Amino acid sequence: MICNQSQRAFLPLFCLQLATIRSESRLKHLLLRLPSYCPESLSELWICINNTLPGASKKSDGWVGLGCCELAISAECRRDCKQASSKNDIAKVLGSVCCSYAGRHTNCREYCQAIFRTDSSPTVSQINAVKEYCQSISPQLIGCVANYTKSYPIRSPIDSLYCCDRAEEAHCQTACKRILRTMSTEQEIMEGLISECGSQPLPQDPLWQCFLGSAHPPTISDPESPPIAKMDYAKLHCCFKANTSSCRNMCLEISTNWGTQTWQEFDQHCEYNPAEMDLITCLADVREPCQLGCKDLSYCTNFNNRPTELFRSCNVQSDQGAMNDFRLWSNGTIKMPFMNIPVLDISRCQPEMWKTVACALQIKPCYSKSRGSVICRSDCVDILTQCGDGKRFLEGQTPERICDLLSATDDPERCIPLHRYLTPSPFENSIEEVIHPCNPSPCPSSHLCEVNRKGCHPGHDCLPYFCVPGCKLGEASEFLVLLDSRIQVPTRSGQVGCYEVCTCGQSGRLENCAEMPCFDTSKTCLSGGQRKSHGVSFRLDCQPCSCFAGESICSSRQCVRSDGSDEDRRLFTGLPCSCADHFVPVCTCNGRTYPSACVARCVGFKDNQFVFGSCRSIDPCSPNPCQRSHAIVFKCEPGSSVCLEECGQGCSVSDCLFRCHTVSSLQCHMIFRNHSNMLIYYQCWKLLLKPREVCGHNGETYSTVCEAFSDRVAVDYQGRCHAVGVLSEFTSDSGCNAVPCPPLSSQACNPVTPLGACCPVCAGMLQILWNKAQMNSFAKVNPVTVHDILKILRLHISVPQCDIFGYLSIDSELIFLIVPVDQQPTPLQIEACSKEAEKIDSLINSASPTLVSQVPLSAFLRSELQLSTISSAALPPLSLSLCVFSSLLLSLTSDL
Repeated sequence: MICNQSQRAFLPLFCLQLATIRSESRLKHLLLRLPSYCPESLSELWICINNTLPGASKKSDGWVGLGCCELAISAECRRDCKQASSKNDIAKVLGSVCCSYAGRHTNCREYCQAIFRTDSSPTVSQINAVKEYCQSISPQLIGCVANYTKSYPIRSPIDSLYCCDRAEEAHCQTACKRILRTMSTEQEIMEGLISECGSQPLPQDPLWQCFLGSAHPPTISDPESPPIAKMDYAKLHCCFKANTSSCRNMCLEISTNWGTQTWQEFDQHCEYNPAEMDLITCLADVREPCQLGCKDLSYCTNFNNRPTELFRSCNVQSDQGAMNDFRLWSNGTIKMPFMNIPVLDISRCQPEMWKTVACALQIKPCYSKSRGSVICRSDCVDILTQCGDGKRFLEGQTPERICDLLSATDDPERCIPLHRYLTPSPFENSIEEVIHPCNPSPCPSSHLCEVNRKGCHPGHDCLPYFCVPGCKLGEASEFLVLLDSRIQVPTRSGQVGCYEVCTCGQSGRLENCAEMPCFDTSKTCLSGGQRKSHGVSFRLDCQPCSCFAGESICSSRQCVRSDGSDEDRRLFTGLPCSCADHFVPVCTCNGRTYPSACVARCVGFKDNQFVFGSCRSIDPCSPNPCQRSHAIVFKCEPGSSVCLEECGQGCSVSDCLFRCHTVSSLQCHMIFRNHSNMLIYYQCWKLLLKPREVCGHNGETYSTVCEAFSDRVAVDYQGRCHAVGVLSEFTSDSGCNAVPCPPLSSQACNPVTPLGACCPVCAGMLQILWNKAQMNSFAKVNPVTVHDILKILRLHISVPQCDIFGYLSIDSELIFLIVPVDQQPTPLQIEACSKEAEKIDSLINSASPTLVSQVPLSAFLRSELQLSTISSAALPPLSLSLCVFSSLLLSLTSDL
């Protein structure tokens, strides 16, 4: 065997990585690249992998077929490789190797990957589809798959009994179970179901959808035809962002049908098309969402220790990929999907710069609002001018023209400046101030990683994260959503503006889908004499607006005339309808306290929809509105939710102002066991903390700081609420003049003042405009509250040192604050919270499916961002806030 030293060196690295990779997507990424790094001449490795394929998941709990790792030179590598991986992960690894033979033939590759997608036996239809689509493409792939499938027993039809419960008619459910228990061939089963249930196998029927679309049950279809196409709803979301019809059509094809040549054509015509930046960035969000932090890289070491920067792919596999890319480029050519770039010997010409290029393209820093991962044009031109092999350039090729295709911008918010990564990070000794327990994800591919914000009990082992089950956003998607969450996805027809809302069920699949009314995205809005397209954001005076299906939806924010006099500005209150800034609160039927009856009327509430007094000062449980029966006693507990739908449109008083639950005799410490419900915590906090009233940003008075925090509301100032707060830069602040503001948590930050508050804070602030009609539509199924939205957004805050609080403003905007949890945060922690806010703001404004596919966040139209910037790096040591101390104290007593 002819094998040079660099190829031999790759073997131990390959074996070692196989033994440590836990993510299916990362395994695929590495294995699909193997043909580039391990040519067919390295036959010893490939023969070993293929020959050990059949027994890889059968002979024992370990991979006894890991004789491949005997090829490693290092004895330590051989030992670790053999001891490490589970049988299921190795099956996925070997499946990726088999499917890599498909090359760019997407249909063949997709049907091949379906064989290895689950731990169950492949179906006859799946195997036949591989033969049909891959026989003429790669005999090696056919042999590789055959070696794998012949070791599995044929599936039993009873494995699919759960599909019978999807039938709408009871007699069909019974017949289905009888057929699966008594018949053995797919043809018999299909004919029996058609006869008994009286319907043809249509994919939109829940029963047939389960049989035809699931990777687990037998695929009940004609063995001679390919399986039903599988969906990737996450990518389908992105397709509607295409600016050209050709890219949109190809995107729709690869998201629903995976045509033979479509993916290759898409790479060539769309992946590097500047006009398709929105589409490409959306697809990148789905494949590899931007996450804070980077560490543990051994090759791209200058990218380590960057806790407040965003990256798409900071992991060992991308680190290895960068090193291998540099080796391939050393052969003198950079191969791209649509062109090859000839270069000089990069080991001699600017090697550190080329290493940085390779690392940047693999690790993929996300820059600011664009979340793009392209190198800045000036860097691209410089390095190709110095190291491009001009003698081998094609006619008309120049560094400038090449870089116009690869990276056409020098905007620091839209490209990666290489100079940042030519030296190590300055934060090497500060990384413990900000941690990233879910980056990279330590969880199985079927689970989401969630930051552990509940703390740990003394004396018990505890991880800083939880692995929670989820659902893929479509049969062919790898993007996960949380169990029981409601998800909005495009309809299978792919018609623009048509969506359905589904639930992530206990089965791990989207289910109980219901179509929503379609909206016409071709309609435009007229503003200032100009037409605005659907989804475009704009301003009318000071009001943020968005065009939605021909309707201009704007905030009710009050504006002062730009040509007004100084007296006009002095008298301007910023309150709706120019109401006086008197604080005489009223509680409206949606559970929100407004500063006066004038404001409540102005924003649309009728006199019979509010009462005087703040919502927290009113006892909705007197008299007790809850049910009573001879068997069960219901207790009424005052609520604290604010409903987002209109009163009478699904929102009821009980959803907002009180809750009914059965009376329990459990003692206080038993309540602590319900860690997920922070509202219940207060029942015991009030026993531990001396009451000291505070005013929240929502205008409500709370007995303690922790009571406000349990309501997910941050504190404005000490004492009862008595001022309206700042609503505009021109607003008279007389109401706040008498408010003694607490000192800033850090003198190093330039703070922001939340809308309607008196006092500044160190935080990242989001002001979100949302579609009330959509929210009302969602609420017909389940009421929607501010708490619901905060619960979802909190999952997207990946740094435990930051948390999110929020409220509904009197202008009907949603205000969210991402703040450091420590009483005296470091500049790095403040910056991390600002970056988290910046990330979410960008996802909202770009309508990224990673965020807005979740109901009710899909009603978000646009976001405005204000950030606390850092003015100094010198701060005192960290200390715990009062509420953090309280939660630790609760942990000590929770198991008593």
